[in-house]
Amino acid sequence: MKCSNKEKGESKLTIEKFSIYADFRVLQLLKYFVNKKGEIFMHGILNPEGPVMSFITKITYSAYLNLLWLICCLPVVTAGASTTALFYVTLKIAKNEERNLTKSFFHSFKENFRQATIIWLILLAVGIVLGIDGYIFYHMRFENVFWTVATAVFLIATVAYAIILMYIFPLLARFNNSTGAMFKNSIMLGMRFLLCTVIMAVIYFAMAVVIINVFTPMIIFGEGFCALLCSYLLSNILLLCQEKQRETTEKKVKPYENNP
Repeated sequence: MKCSNKEKGESKLTIEKFSIYADFRVLQLLKYFVNKKGEIFMHGILNPEGPVMSFITKITYSAYLNLLWLICCLPVVTAGASTTALFYVTLKIAKNEERNLTKSFFHSFKENFRQATIIWLILLAVGIVLGIDGYIFYHMRFENVFWTVATAVFLIATVAYAIILMYIFPLLARFNNSTGAMFKNSIMLGMRFLLCTVIMAVIYFAMAVVIINVFTPMIIFGEGFCALLCSYLLSNILLLCQEKQRETTEKKVKPYENNP
């Protein structure tokens, strides 16, 4: 059956109209999705209060704090006070309480300087002794009972030293206590929250491997980034310690309140 020229013309016109309509709908859909994705991008990814921008901001904070930490560690003797100040600020960041980073850092640096320096000098001396012992044990390698026992004691002492090194400065940043109590509490917390201790050790070890073997400029983030991650791990643990300390203080105060 043959179609007339008029019918062919009408059919062609209909197809063209449909094609224009279809193109228009496609453009509308594309515009809709572009706008929608733009909204998601602007209100989601680029939202200052969103998780992505919050993460980027805190990474930037850690880099800045790491710079302050490095500068304040330059005399070596001040490394303890500098590390305490670093954790003082990163623990606040972990609780979303960060205000003026520089002011908070130097406030803690000044406030904890004396005790942090004493603790650091003790740790530095013990670290030097452990380093010398490790060198001697490694080169001796005697196959006897004394060497085996001495090596076992050395390894236990090294693990205890590492635990103290990871916990003592965050504790000093958060609590007021004697130097002896700080050492004792560091060991107790490290043993009690063993999983947290292992994760913290892995964080520091991984960062050291990356800086030494993979990407040396990562030292820009280094300790600041590690301290921030560890602060998130330690935040609830230190809160638990704070509550326990408050309960202990209340128990000590009550007998005096009951006495006339």
